[in-house]
Amino acid sequence: MFKDKKIGVLMGGTSAEREVSLNSGRAILKALWDKGYQAIGLDAKKDIGLRLVKEGINVAFIALHGRYGEDGSIQGLLEILRIPYTGSGILASALSMNKLASRQLFEIHNLPTPRYHLLQEEDANRFKSSDLPFPLPAVVKPCGEGSSVGISIVSKSREWKAALEEAFRYDCEILIEQYIAGKEVHIGILQDRVLGGVEIVPKDKFYSYRAKYTKGQSDYILPPRLSPRILKKAERIALKAHKCLGCQGATRADLRVDPRGRPYLLEVNSLPGMTATSLLPKIARESGLNYNDLVERILQTASLKIRVPEQKVRQRRKG
Repeated sequence: MFKDKKIGVLMGGTSAEREVSLNSGRAILKALWDKGYQAIGLDAKKDIGLRLVKEGINVAFIALHGRYGEDGSIQGLLEILRIPYTGSGILASALSMNKLASRQLFEIHNLPTPRYHLLQEEDANRFKSSDLPFPLPAVVKPCGEGSSVGISIVSKSREWKAALEEAFRYDCEILIEQYIAGKEVHIGILQDRVLGGVEIVPKDKFYSYRAKYTKGQSDYILPPRLSPRILKKAERIALKAHKCLGCQGATRADLRVDPRGRPYLLEVNSLPGMTATSLLPKIARESGLNYNDLVERILQTASLKIRVPEQKVRQRRKG
């Protein structure tokens, strides 16, 4: 499937996660070449629409992270150009990227999440710790970023100013959520099926950008050190979250499991990192799926998500 098509690997872009995206894209491109596909890499800058048309791209493999790549923007462009693409559609991508919107949807579906407080930038000067519906420590994060960009953990009142300033560098809305002590566990999903999970033990205070992308700054345990019952519960939560958002293809759900074995859902990554050492490939490898095969499986899910009944449209025009 798609062996006779020209595949564009969309990478880079203009978000705060550009470098991570470039690494993902290069790894995907090599895997596609190894598998015998006709693929080229495209840096998704402002001229990406023109590049897609000029290069005659038939299928897009999205390796973008962050704004404009993971939030429904590039997905909308590809729908307009009628180029099938990997990953989730416009709405699912937008919902997954926005931490407030996804959190509200999780609550509707009775998925366990940490308590939280939304703070707008114009209200920052009036904010007090007593506004929170939970005690410190708290996690401060921009609503529309990934890869732990702009995230801080606040344990003392004097740390608020720096944490808020850092988060507001990336968004005008931030989420302040209850810090859940315990294990960091991520669950991989592929084609509506659980691939497995990984436990992350960062050397930093939390799984920060540095802990994610600096070699030796985190340890990875596969499978997670959870009882079979708790792991199954975490997997069920991850799969339900993937489905309630309307995600497609490959995703990764991030959870915290407290010392009493209670999983709390944090978010779903609709376009998880795809470097050879990223979490989803680690999970896939543990399940018996090597990196190149994982890339090919994701490619095979490429499609348009907005269906246009072409024949009916033509008939109406004639009428």
